Amino acid sequence: MELKAYLDYLVEFIQETVHNAHADGVVVGVSGGIDSAVVAMIAKKAFPDHYLTCWMPCYSSQEDYECVEELVKTGDLKTLTVDLASTFDALTSTIKNQTFDLSSLATANLKARLRMTTLYGVGQTKNYLVLGTDNADEWYIGYFTKYGDGGVDVVPLVHLLKGEVSQAASLLNVPQRIIDRKPSAGLWAEQTDENEIGYSYEEIDRYLLTKSHDNPQLVERIETLHKNSAHKRKGAIQPLQFERIFEK
Repeated sequence: MELKAYLDYLVEFIQETVHNAHADGVVVGVSGGIDSAVVAMIAKKAFPDHYLTCWMPCYSSQEDYECVEELVKTGDLKTLTVDLASTFDALTSTIKNQTFDLSSLATANLKARLRMTTLYGVGQTKNYLVLGTDNADEWYIGYFTKYGDGGVDVVPLVHLLKGEVSQAASLLNVPQRIIDRKPSAGLWAEQTDENEIGYSYEEIDRYLLTKSHDNPQLVERIETLHKNSAHKRKGAIQPLQFERIFEK
């Protein structure tokens, strides 16, 4: 199936999923990155009158602000802005007042979890499903925040490699600036996905396509991340079922 046809399928898939859930539409968080931009454009195609994008800055970079603004303008997107900086400050301060300091990673992931809390507040109010933005690379290696950007109702891009998301962005008229910028979760200053992972998305794409690579260190890194993040792709871990004995 050609990518354009697959994008058309995703529109129909989202429409059917919303219908089956007896929901009225969809909401998606936008960040200024390519994945959320693609999902936002698909959301509008699926529900032109019943979609909403939500921009939730939390000490976000100037580039994030500019890219979101350009996306909203180019795509003529309906957008709600919820600045989470003061909420983030209040929560981290409250925890710190208990003489308990969050780790730097937990503090960063708190931003993602506050954003998803916001999306579900909006989604439940409007009876909208929450669309996720994780692509195949991120899903495989667990490069998402559990109950943050991973806590969603639908993951439309879960079978598209990062390179395919870039191609999809071009087909959907996402601004070139967003397509060209270095992928970043935006959880701290100067953070980039590829620096944190240790390899480029192009290399990860190639490995996931063939399940082979001439760099054994890359293979070990990717498969270790996949194994260690298995819990993120499943529901809550459950014990064995309790076998009840009923007296007759």
